[in-house]
Amino acid sequence: MQTGLIVKALSGYYYVLPDGGGEPVQCRARGVFKKRGTTPLVGDRVRFSVTPSGEGTVDEVFPRTTELVRPPVANADTMLLVSSVVKPDLSLLLMDRFLVHAEHAGLEAIVVITKEDLLDPAADGEHNPVEQAKAIYGAAGYTVLSCSVKKGTGLDEVRRALAGRLTVIAGQSGVGKSSLLNGVIPGVSLMTGEVSDKLGRGRHTTRHVELIAHPDGGFVADTPGFSQLDFAGIEAGGLSACFPEFAALADGCKFRGCLHQNEPSCAVMEAAEDGRVAESRYRHYLQFLAEIQQTKRRY
Repeated sequence: MQTGLIVKALSGYYYVLPDGGGEPVQCRARGVFKKRGTTPLVGDRVRFSVTPSGEGTVDEVFPRTTELVRPPVANADTMLLVSSVVKPDLSLLLMDRFLVHAEHAGLEAIVVITKEDLLDPAADGEHNPVEQAKAIYGAAGYTVLSCSVKKGTGLDEVRRALAGRLTVIAGQSGVGKSSLLNGVIPGVSLMTGEVSDKLGRGRHTTRHVELIAHPDGGFVADTPGFSQLDFAGIEAGGLSACFPEFAALADGCKFRGCLHQNEPSCAVMEAAEDGRVAESRYRHYLQFLAEIQQTKRRY
């Protein structure tokens, strides 16, 4: 038997890149996985065997460090959260939803703002989405990068940030995720979709999950996107841990298990009031908390 990495899953087949190098081997999964109610995922480290016909069989899946459901990717360590200056406009609410999912899954998040070439030269402060994102998310502890695929600026920084990692790409459709990968990884030619002027969003252009080798080591997962952005699996008491700047303040709260909602002597509320925590971050936290609490009451 050999060991390797599943780099693509398509139509019931798993394509395993052997540890010794070479071309991916087309494999089927053993029936035992179906009996256990589990399935191999792209990103899984596996043990596999090759039949005389040249087709392989996935025999064992090694323990995972992380697991995402939608998109189905195992062992990712980084989320590259992509937004754009315009078409579609930067959405802080959607960005915070993605960041909560990254934190809950145990992924390091890197924020990238694309289409910098479309930025109004006169825009400044809160009217400049790049400055806005760097101020809000940089203060929360995240790395924030900006780039223009069209002009080729900022791509080297993104390329260096992805080296040696297994990264999933997230973001609203139309922000330029595939175009960004085309610009960052030489030789990649992923399909891209234009943003609909009528709908204000792009078309999904990726149909399956596949790992793309980074020239400096590591892989980037090209996926159909995150199709589930609710807060299933996140308890109300655990939401604040998905906001790193809140978690750093929580020890200063008067009550243990503080929800930072209306409790007295809450360090997070005080920080939000005096500007040490971004107003949008705290407002979105309360919105997500209410959503979690409402869902719990419903069920």
